[in-house]
Amino acid sequence: MIQTFDGSTRTFYGANVGCVMNKSSLSTRSGVPLWLRALIPVVLILIWFALFGAGGASFGQISAVSKNDLVQQLPASADATQVQALQSEFRGTETIPAVIVFQRDGGLTAADQTAVDAQINRIATLPGVMKDGVSPAILSEDGQAIEVVASLDSSVKPATTVEALRSSIADNPIDGVSVYVTGPAGLTADLTGAFAGIDGILLITALIAVFIILIIVYRSPLLPLIVLGTSLAALCASVLVVVALAKAELLILTGQTQGILFILVIGAATDYSLLYVSRFREALRDNERKWDATWVALRGAFEPILASGGTVIVALLCLLFSDLNSNKSLGPVAAIGIAFAVLAALTLLPALLLWAGRTAFWPVRPKLGTPHPAVSGPNAKGIWPKVARLIDKRARLVWISCTVLLAIACLGVFQLKADGVPQSAFVLGQSEARDGQAVLGEHFPGGSGEPAVIIAPEDSLHEVADIVLGTQGVASLSVISADSVSGTLPVTTAGVQAFGPPGTPPGAPTVVDGRVMLQATLDDAGDSPAAEQTVRGLRTELTDADSSVLVGGTTAIAIDTNDTAIHDRDLIIPIILVVILLILMLLLRSILAPILLIGTVVLSFGAALGVSAWVFDGVFNFPGADPSVPMFGFVFLVALGIDYNIFLMTRVREESIAHGTREGILRGLVATGGVITSAGIVLAATFAALGVLPILFLAQIAFIVAFGVLLDTFVVRSLLVPALAHDIGPKIWWPSKLARR
Repeated sequence: MIQTFDGSTRTFYGANVGCVMNKSSLSTRSGVPLWLRALIPVVLILIWFALFGAGGASFGQISAVSKNDLVQQLPASADATQVQALQSEFRGTETIPAVIVFQRDGGLTAADQTAVDAQINRIATLPGVMKDGVSPAILSEDGQAIEVVASLDSSVKPATTVEALRSSIADNPIDGVSVYVTGPAGLTADLTGAFAGIDGILLITALIAVFIILIIVYRSPLLPLIVLGTSLAALCASVLVVVALAKAELLILTGQTQGILFILVIGAATDYSLLYVSRFREALRDNERKWDATWVALRGAFEPILASGGTVIVALLCLLFSDLNSNKSLGPVAAIGIAFAVLAALTLLPALLLWAGRTAFWPVRPKLGTPHPAVSGPNAKGIWPKVARLIDKRARLVWISCTVLLAIACLGVFQLKADGVPQSAFVLGQSEARDGQAVLGEHFPGGSGEPAVIIAPEDSLHEVADIVLGTQGVASLSVISADSVSGTLPVTTAGVQAFGPPGTPPGAPTVVDGRVMLQATLDDAGDSPAAEQTVRGLRTELTDADSSVLVGGTTAIAIDTNDTAIHDRDLIIPIILVVILLILMLLLRSILAPILLIGTVVLSFGAALGVSAWVFDGVFNFPGADPSVPMFGFVFLVALGIDYNIFLMTRVREESIAHGTREGILRGLVATGGVITSAGIVLAATFAALGVLPILFLAQIAFIVAFGVLLDTFVVRSLLVPALAHDIGPKIWWPSKLARR
């Protein structure tokens, strides 16, 4: 193929695989003045250096704007969200309960109880604990445990107050007594603590993994630094913008969103950089001057990088159709990261490589006039020409074998349990709150400290009370009364009147806008399946009696989160498929090829999810998965899997124009095999780095995406897609003109 860049000068590129040209035919003349050639890269590098510095300073502000409260992630229409907002009107301010459990095997002594009272007095004075917000000690029936409920001011980060609570208790130990800070505040604090290493450990692990892979692939000390510098600049620019938007409350930034942003930007920017590096190295073989090679490389890499990045961005923005705020916020956050990854790969990286030239590849510098890899002949060395020849001879056998293998792996999907997990299971490894929840359940009603909160019309109070007390799974019921000093005291303290048997009149309740608030203590732990069943039953019976009754609280938050996540999953996945299909049709000027590409990626996703289900259940013994896990896995795998197909098929189309479809497929595979495989390994390694954080959700996403990317790289893109396209032949481009060649 001959490409013309300035109307008078021609350079051979792309289709001249395997040929050697003389030096005079390899140079181009861009007509750009020398001073401008020097100025453009300097300006680009300085702009990115400024973004790097400003974004680096924003890293320290991420934790201040991150929110890990589950309520913040719910849609405004959810019952649990409405109840959470209304509670402050009854209590005077929004609170989050922390449950402190004191336990001694064999029974607590009188001295223990005295020491516990002293602990309570100290806790009540800690910053972040509501005034009069600590309950008296409640002794269990077996005499082995004491429960204390502290209402914490939710305007102060729960992790900060819980840390102060735990420190105060640790500084004043009671000999022989185990103490746990649990409840919603304790679980939130442990989750926040698990995200604490996200700025350091996660980023360092990902960067080290990428650096080692690049050293192995390119055998150059300088090139990996240039590529990683590009990726870090893209990440810093992304953080700068995301933090500013989070400060302005235009989006919600959570710990899991932050982790995904880091990994996605590093992985995607490195992938796009590797594609440009590959084109630049090819161009250096054909062009003597660095500027000419840069221009040729940009023209070759611009379309696939822009198309790949645009596809991922559009797929991520489809998350804006979500009802769950955490999903909705991830879309624009991650899209911002991908946009900067594309910009860095198309501006900063070319500028840096223009500066470095052939030295970037030292000690294996690409020499002018050296031949390109070929499918056959003396230049057909390495694994990819062998793969191409296998596909040329056994195309149908290859794609059928791959399809059968992937279909078998898909069977594991039926084993996947993605209907939600208890909040206490969110944190992997050590969790004081989870251990305390288990101890609490042994000695008290499991739902102690995590009541179901019911908002009902004042006129329906007695009817609602009768229904709640008659529901199986409810241990007791209380109403916030007018005698409460601050409205923030827990159900066992003065100012809160407990109901007796059905029909027993309550004390004078607090009435706000004609509504009252009740609290139902459940028999089971608030994040257990049994508690969820109880709350679902309450909602059904209460709304049948009065449709204006709202049921919220910890258990209701989990229910609404899971239900909304399932709704989002069923809505978003089809939307993404349709959008990506349309993009591929525009890019490849074909209908059949995009349909087949989408089919292969979906098959690959099903196989990755199926294998993951077997691993989660049989190897790691995970308790299940959040409903968002399959959706996030789909978004990343389909969008990123299409990336590799775009890299491959745009090059195949380029080669097919000059050599015909079947030959073009083989040439495209050989030309892109190394770079796409390297990119896949890098992306898998970066997502695998998410596993260093002890968060169940991120560990599952890490495995699904890392395994799925490797499956796409080594099976789908290397064997299935080229073999299927080769077997179909020119018709793969139907209805474009290429289908007739």
